[in-house]
Amino acid sequence: MPSPTGRIAKPATALALAGAVLGFGLTGCAAQPDPDTVTVLNSATDTAEHEANQDFFDRCAEPLGLKVEQISVPADQVSSKALRMASSDSLTDILELDGSELPQFAETDGLRPLDEAGVDTSAMSDSGNALGSFDGTQYGVARSVNSLALIYNTQLLADAGLQPPTTWEELKEDAAALTQGDTYGMAFSASPNADGVYQFLPFFWTAGGDEAHLDDGAGAPALELWKDLVDEGSASRSVVNWNQQDVNDQFLSGRAAMMVNGPWQVPVLSAQDDVDWAVASIPVPQAGDDPVPPIGGTVMTIPKNEDHPERESNAAKILNCLNSEENQLAWGERVNNVPTRADAAQAYREENPELAAFADLVLTARSRTGEVGTGWPKVETALAGAFQSVLTGRSDPEAALERAQQQATAGE
Repeated sequence: MPSPTGRIAKPATALALAGAVLGFGLTGCAAQPDPDTVTVLNSATDTAEHEANQDFFDRCAEPLGLKVEQISVPADQVSSKALRMASSDSLTDILELDGSELPQFAETDGLRPLDEAGVDTSAMSDSGNALGSFDGTQYGVARSVNSLALIYNTQLLADAGLQPPTTWEELKEDAAALTQGDTYGMAFSASPNADGVYQFLPFFWTAGGDEAHLDDGAGAPALELWKDLVDEGSASRSVVNWNQQDVNDQFLSGRAAMMVNGPWQVPVLSAQDDVDWAVASIPVPQAGDDPVPPIGGTVMTIPKNEDHPERESNAAKILNCLNSEENQLAWGERVNNVPTRADAAQAYREENPELAAFADLVLTARSRTGEVGTGWPKVETALAGAFQSVLTGRSDPEAALERAQQQATAGE
């Protein structure tokens, strides 16, 4: 997602990581700056994001007599930067990764299990912990997470006498009724990359789709739903080219009455007065079904530093402080993401009722890598190809998912 704190970064490839296993998994030592300085590699290149991070780092470090220094690079360069630093024994004390990247790093044995480091994750939600785990071991901790919801134009729905749809059938009916003139009833991203796949997953998973068995038929109704929305004119055929920011632009321009999007859009939505908006849960196939959206965000990990365990200890102290109830709540409100601690998430929901749907959806959200681990990049590419071929009329849903399964398992 194109957001400062919960973006979908391009995962490092298994091949690239395999070539760096010796450099990362066996050495992984941090450079040795001032012993009282904890170094962090992250993607906080935006000035406001960088400063927000520093504020929280400072509030945790100063009482401990420590300082924190950030090294920030673009999100799609974090993995390669980390591997280069590891190969020269200069990796930082804390490495912040997108949740989808963690399995490839954990597999190299270069990350310290958090319980060994002294980081307590017992108060975190199951979905939050899932984002930072690999093969049952917790390697990363997320201060906050995000997911997807249905964001709608309250005035357009009120004018049409509609409530936010809760089922797929209602979604199709309402989207058709709201399609008038230059305004489509529904907008979503179906771009052939991480943005599109992230938006497809709530429909795919809620239908019973299985990323390890794409061809089992369970996920086909989700493709059919998207196809129907486009073929019936309730969604633009341009969805195959839109990323999530484009979707938000369509919504704010009045060219979409409803959209699928995430809390990273809240600052932009709140800063304008042209469109009154609200947030509802993602519609589900049948009334009573639980929505199953993806969980997104970054996790902070501690690279192994066998020669300087005190550096790992200092990193753990920072992480424990960042993830106190008070700090998680303050961070979540600052970045419009849901805290991962259950107590902080409940406080966030009570203090931000307009965003309650996001907090609720996180409870049933799933990690993209939870089932397929390091195989996720291939699955992601295969799913993107499947919905692109269906929405452009080149394939039917069942055939598209059969090809996707072949693509995802090629070489196994």
